Amino acid sequence: MNAVIYARYSSSAQTEQSIEGQLRVCKEFAERSGYTVIHEYIDRAMTGTNAERPDFLQMVKDASQKQFDYIIVYKVDRFARNQYDSVFYKHKLSQSGVKVVSATEAISDTAEGRLVEGILEIMAEMYSHDLSQKVKRGQKESLLKGNHLGGSMLYGYKSVDKRIEITSLKPI
Repeated sequence: MNAVIYARYSSSAQTEQSIEGQLRVCKEFAERSGYTVIHEYIDRAMTGTNAERPDFLQMVKDASQKQFDYIIVYKVDRFARNQYDSVFYKHKLSQSGVKVVSATEAISDTAEGRLVEGILEIMAEMYSHDLSQKVKRGQKESLLKGNHLGGSMLYGYKSVDKRIEITSLKPI
């Protein structure tokens, strides 16, 4: 039984160790399950909230060639953090005879297993939504306090110890 591994991390603040850890666990799972890993698809610093990920889309396209039977992910949230995309792409893959399996979450092929998988998909989507709201709230609070969030400063301003200060403005 041929398998591929799909690994992903979301943020440029994360390191290659995240991918290495996912690959290690997925390879161990493949060995225990009797799968032969023939390829790895990896998206770095790509959100799972949409499917616009180059290696992800290539993997879905390659599945139609019927060279592998399974896609191994570390957790279901590595596949997608959007329930619609998760269901849509898993259905599309199943039409090519490919099944997505989690290396760390025991999800059976029963009705109960599908329920658990659906709950995990919803939890992944809600986690992303909740995290996005918290980040935006934190950024707003930092701005209200006059803190610089990073990036280029506008003309007439400078960042001093992460605080925004007005410089002396001279007419151009």
